Amino acid sequence: MPKLDAFPCINNASLSRIGQRLATSIASICILGSSALLTGCAGDVNDETAGWSQNKLYVEAKDAMDGGDNAKCVKYFEKLEARYPFGPYAQQSQINVAYCHWKDGELAQAITAVDRFLQLHPGHPSVDYAYYLKGLITFNDNMGFLGKLTGQDLSERDPRAARDAFEAFKILTTRFPESKYTPDALDRMRYIVNSLADSDVNTARYYFRRGAYLAAINRAQRAITDYDRAPATEEALYILYKSYEALNMKDLSNDTLRVLKLNFPQSQILVTGKRTGADEIKPSWWQIWRKY
Repeated sequence: MPKLDAFPCINNASLSRIGQRLATSIASICILGSSALLTGCAGDVNDETAGWSQNKLYVEAKDAMDGGDNAKCVKYFEKLEARYPFGPYAQQSQINVAYCHWKDGELAQAITAVDRFLQLHPGHPSVDYAYYLKGLITFNDNMGFLGKLTGQDLSERDPRAARDAFEAFKILTTRFPESKYTPDALDRMRYIVNSLADSDVNTARYYFRRGAYLAAINRAQRAITDYDRAPATEEALYILYKSYEALNMKDLSNDTLRVLKLNFPQSQILVTGKRTGADEIKPSWWQIWRKY
């Protein structure tokens, strides 16, 4: 055990210095606290929604949504959910945020918002609408100015988004067959199936024209297997038939020709090279510049 005199003696001068340091520290803490308080007050002054009731906030957010002010719509609905997480508008605010992100062109944020709603509220009365909205977001059929100028359609784009849209619509139509959104979802599903089939046939045609017959066969077979009732099946069978013929695989070529004639007895594709009712194949997007 150390001797008592081994510890330094604290005299009056030491106590005075400690007191001064403590007073300085307390003063610093008070200054920082006051600054934070003033900053918070300034933030409240700059927030036009400060002091709004949840009813007023909802009305203003809804007006912004109806008026197409999507940025303000997102801002107000997010504030509404944050301030009143257990209020009557909180859950509806989440799905409205997804809608406003979508209308604002923020597709990734829209998907995140709608997925969050579906995870948090799987039994909500608006779940059918949430799946419908998710399908619309990923469907994204608005090509914009450049898409309209070039004549590009859904079949000429990355089919991944179309498949995601199809899955969302499929869940809607399967789980909620009586939903008011189901008829439109079914129409969009048919359009997506036809477009995905066209996408595979476009690829098969590309391979065939470049002499990659095995690749053309594989892609044409996929279109026939996955989308057997799509109009593009006619051309898929034709490409399959011509590819087998080019590879001198006579038995397979003859079998495919027989299937083509059986399923499309009125087809003119063997004469014209185009499937029944199809317009002329559009030029690639870059070919339009050759006209000028």
